[in-house]
Amino acid sequence: MIQTDILIIGAGPTGLFTVFEAGLLKLRCHLIDALPQPGGQCSEIYPKKPIYDIPAYPEILAGDLTDKLLEQIKQFQPGFTLGERAETIDKQEDGSFIVTTNKGTKHQAPIVAIAGGLGSFEPRKPPIPNITDFEDKGVAYMIKEPELFRDKKVVISGGGDSALDWSIFLADVASEVTLIHRRNEFRGALDSVDKVQELKNAGKIKLITPAEVTGILGDDKVTGVSVSQNKEEEFTIETDYFIPLFGLSPKLGPIANWGLEIEKNAIKVNNALDFQTNIPGIYAIGDVNTYPGKLKLILCGFHEATLMCQSAYKRIFPDKKYVMKYTTVSGISGFDGTKKEAPKAVIKKIE
Repeated sequence: MIQTDILIIGAGPTGLFTVFEAGLLKLRCHLIDALPQPGGQCSEIYPKKPIYDIPAYPEILAGDLTDKLLEQIKQFQPGFTLGERAETIDKQEDGSFIVTTNKGTKHQAPIVAIAGGLGSFEPRKPPIPNITDFEDKGVAYMIKEPELFRDKKVVISGGGDSALDWSIFLADVASEVTLIHRRNEFRGALDSVDKVQELKNAGKIKLITPAEVTGILGDDKVTGVSVSQNKEEEFTIETDYFIPLFGLSPKLGPIANWGLEIEKNAIKVNNALDFQTNIPGIYAIGDVNTYPGKLKLILCGFHEATLMCQSAYKRIFPDKKYVMKYTTVSGISGFDGTKKEAPKAVIKKIE
């Protein structure tokens, strides 16, 4: 039986940052993730995708963000159960929970923090009759290694952040990038939309709207796509790769059977207080939760993790009074005995 203070289900960015915030409170954490390595989608789906909204990083690759988070929490010595899915949860008489994985590994903790991101997921595929025939033969639903597209012709389809971000990134990698979207308006960040427009004006990206890919050409591999524009004009584009980026279809998996209040495949939480679910002691943070005004951003997950840990401390130690100290004043003490001291103030006399 693995015992810890906070059991975190999901080792994506939000789950990893939870370890840091808990560590500041001297709370130990153990993480469960079905993937074989930490990082969640950042490691498994788009490790080379640039992220632009992490404070202090104008741009950071998703895989590098995972590495930085792991470096940040190393001093707090978290435990990991990787390659196993959290299957069942049982509440004990003392108020703690036992979570058992699909491989029978048992974990016990007074606090459970569900940070499972989108849960298990599958890419949303466009309704193109022969698309499955070309999977791994030029059709890709996610980008793990951008160098695969070096000096190749690439057609990207979609109107969200992923389609915009990868179009921008591959403009300096592929020999030709064509972005196709069924509307003239995009759903992604305004800054990314402006950047795509700039690249289009500079001749580094071809932008076709409103249009959609209706067919894939080729025998053993993709050689081109059929495009319908304005539902009237039909034409073909030569390409080496077709990458439809229409997002992921999320599924909560076994967590959906834990008695939690679910709304639109997400876990409802009390955002006015501490992101606790309808079951006291079980929290949900990051993309897996929902509440009025919810934004599915890594940045928001970090904020939710911080407040959740404060609440968890009060549940574990109801008789202790915790006085928050800024790390710039108190420094950081790891479980390995190391301590990063806060810099001393320097007073300079003005003469």
